[in-house]
Amino acid sequence: MTTLGVTGGIGSGKSTACRFLEDLGARVFYADAEAKRLMQEDDALRTAIAEAFGADTYDADGTLNRAHLAALVFSDDDKLHQLNALVHPKVFEAFGQAKEQAEAEEVEVLVHEAALIFESGGDAHLDAVAVVDAPVDVRIRRVRARDGASEAEVRARMAHQLPPAELRERADYVLDNSGSTEALRRQVQALYAQVTGPEAAQ
Repeated sequence: MTTLGVTGGIGSGKSTACRFLEDLGARVFYADAEAKRLMQEDDALRTAIAEAFGADTYDADGTLNRAHLAALVFSDDDKLHQLNALVHPKVFEAFGQAKEQAEAEEVEVLVHEAALIFESGGDAHLDAVAVVDAPVDVRIRRVRARDGASEAEVRARMAHQLPPAELRERADYVLDNSGSTEALRRQVQALYAQVTGPEAAQ
């Protein structure tokens, strides 16, 4: 089984690339979604987050107050690092369980989709990493349309991610998503063929 990381800056289209990989038969572990689930459902993690960021981090009914937490961490790099240090090990543990299950079920490709694969050291757990890239103005336009965010808000979130040039340099594969959705699909098909081909098994 091949483990493939898929990452890219906000608005690059990594989730779309992962849907295409699923269409081809890959299994995708969505790390960001898993992190959100763990912050809500893992009792030890909930306690650690509340102790680190205050009781207001969770509402009276126990729901994570995402807006409050985001306001804290995205305006303070130290707090963001503190949150990541709590959450990322739990996500890696969950990925390890997903990997064991995928191997037992003879899945050919297990994809780890995450915004911060390199930043979190997640690439050390993977056979290869593919970066989805697109021009900054295209990414900003996509995120504004998707989230209703201002350009300043999008740029602030981008500032917490590695620069596109560094992502491309560290990647094993680069998917250019500056064109059409169909163009991205063709690149994903070629990538899947590469990671499942005879050379990949050697």
